Amino acid sequence: MESIIDYAHIGRMMDVSAVRTDVTVDEVDQMIDIVKRYHCVCASPMPYMTEYVIRQLVNVPDTVVTGVVGFPSGADTTSMKVHTAKEMLDIGCKELDMVINVGALKSGNNELVIQDIAAVVAAAEQVPVKAILEIAYLTDDEIRMGSELIVRAGAAFVKTGTGWGPRPTTVDTIRLIKSVIGDTALIKAAGGIRDLDTLLAMKEAGCDRFGIGVRSALTILQDAYHRAGIAVDPAVQTASSSAVSSDDSY
Repeated sequence: MESIIDYAHIGRMMDVSAVRTDVTVDEVDQMIDIVKRYHCVCASPMPYMTEYVIRQLVNVPDTVVTGVVGFPSGADTTSMKVHTAKEMLDIGCKELDMVINVGALKSGNNELVIQDIAAVVAAAEQVPVKAILEIAYLTDDEIRMGSELIVRAGAAFVKTGTGWGPRPTTVDTIRLIKSVIGDTALIKAAGGIRDLDTLLAMKEAGCDRFGIGVRSALTILQDAYHRAGIAVDPAVQTASSSAVSSDDSY
């Protein structure tokens, strides 16, 4: 595994997030600092902070900002999701992360699930949509069905969770989703990814992107730089111990 991993550019697989209920502006600023310094592919704030993050990253061409839609329950009406998606796009988001209608999936209302996702995909036009299963509340059979529906609805990614649920994503979760969708869509893991070795195991199982909260992201990126023989910026290392007071949720 080590021979094929570019530790110096591990950030190109990572969406760094600040999406817990109690996220402060200080933590959002730390997210911005991390994605800049480690050249991460994406920053993921909550909606009210999204325009602020876009402004702070306007001169960082290799990092995009994702707009979150339907967080955290996925139970918004489709029209509400479409409205949020359009607002996020209008202010400059280049990706969207939307929670599917989990209750509809568990009720067997597959047509509603597909229509809900497809409406956001249509509103997004060419912008990639990462459709979130929220695996913490699903059986394996529901994960299989949800993954199939996401692909049928045209989303670019099957994403495992918001990180708000009671059960983390595991390597077995990635293997299960990969066995269903193959190469028809990409996979993004989020929730419970706390160290570099877990990330690498998920990558080997078929995961393409990783949504990781600020503190865990910093730990993983610093470990990757250490393995690559790159010095870690002490200013960022100091911030990690002072700016974040609770566990990541994403």
